[in-house]
Amino acid sequence: MKSKTVQPVLILHDLRSAENVGSLFRTADAVGVTRLYLSSITPSPVDRFGRPQSKVTKSALGAELSVPWEQYDSILDLFKKLRSEHYQIIAIEQSEQSIDYKNLQITTPVAFVLGNEVDGIPQKILTECDVVVEIPMRGTKESLNVSVAGGVVLFRILDL
Repeated sequence: MKSKTVQPVLILHDLRSAENVGSLFRTADAVGVTRLYLSSITPSPVDRFGRPQSKVTKSALGAELSVPWEQYDSILDLFKKLRSEHYQIIAIEQSEQSIDYKNLQITTPVAFVLGNEVDGIPQKILTECDVVVEIPMRGTKESLNVSVAGGVVLFRILDL
C-alpha cells in the first residue's frame, strides 16, 4: 500500500533521547507522516518557553518545522481521539502477541507507536493497540535503536 493513501501518523511514547526524537522527525518527513504525536516524557522540538530544543533540532535538521506535531500527556486519551477518527493503532514492539512486521495488513488511516528506548511500550498500552509488530532479530542483540526500528518498519509498511 502506498503512503499517499495511508495518511500515517507517528506516536512517540516516553522516549528519553532528544536525538532519537529528532531522527524520527526526519524519518517522518521522509515517509510522509502527516502528524507526529509526542506523549508523556518525550522531548518536543521546543521547550516550555517556546525556544528550540537544540538536541532535537540538531538531529531533525528542519523536519520539526515540516512535520506538524502535538504533545499529549496521556497516550490513552490520544488513542481515544485517533479511534474516533478511525485510525488503526499499530505498536512497533517485541512482545508475545507481536507479528512479523512484514506480515502486517493495514487499513487507512494508521497510527504507529514507538516506545521508550530501554523499557519499550508498557503492556497496558500494548493491549490497547490493534496490532503489535516486531522486526525479527538474527544477531546477538535483541533490538534496534528506536529511531532505526521506526525507519525500517515505516519504509517497509508504507511501501517506499
